[in-house]
Amino acid sequence: MSGLIDYWQRWRRSRSLALANPQFAYLWDAPPADEYISLDCEMSCLDPRQAEILSIAAIRMKGSRILLSEHLKLLVKPAGQIDPASIAVHGLRHQDVQEGMAIEDALAALLHFIGPRPLIGYYLEFDLAVLGRLLKPTLGVALPNARIEVSSLFYDHMVTAHRPDVDLSLSHILQTLNLPDLPRHDPLNDALLAAMVFLKLRG
Repeated sequence: MSGLIDYWQRWRRSRSLALANPQFAYLWDAPPADEYISLDCEMSCLDPRQAEILSIAAIRMKGSRILLSEHLKLLVKPAGQIDPASIAVHGLRHQDVQEGMAIEDALAALLHFIGPRPLIGYYLEFDLAVLGRLLKPTLGVALPNARIEVSSLFYDHMVTAHRPDVDLSLSHILQTLNLPDLPRHDPLNDALLAAMVFLKLRG
């Protein structure tokens, strides 16, 4: 895993010169030793090219500890409508997010919270695709943080155990690793679950 972090650090340094807003230069600093951020977002639809963020949760991790008391949870007011198919997943309706933050303020708060730390998540690619699109006007480049996908870690774990026919659903991952489950599609719960999976697989 250290090789992955080293790669991202080299890539971050090469990209920092293209930063659109020097206010966020700290994202390219060396991350604090053995600290991570577990991240999850709920979206207005399932198309990363159009989705807006409705809620964000992030939890700081240090060593083998999940610092749940040091978490960020934000509600965001979208500019457009929420796809009914997404409402069926996360339960956030238009009226539920009317008191939410403006996306610009939410993104600034998120960047300040995560800093240069590596990001952990379950199917993190979708969240980062939306975040990257929304952050492009602010940063000018993609979010530089290293990212760790817990479903990939689980797959590697199962292959090492000679069980390559892997079910990557979160329910199966939690059951296999003897981890507790929590109500889903609450971003704080989902970030917490991803953090627990990471720590269990890291050993």
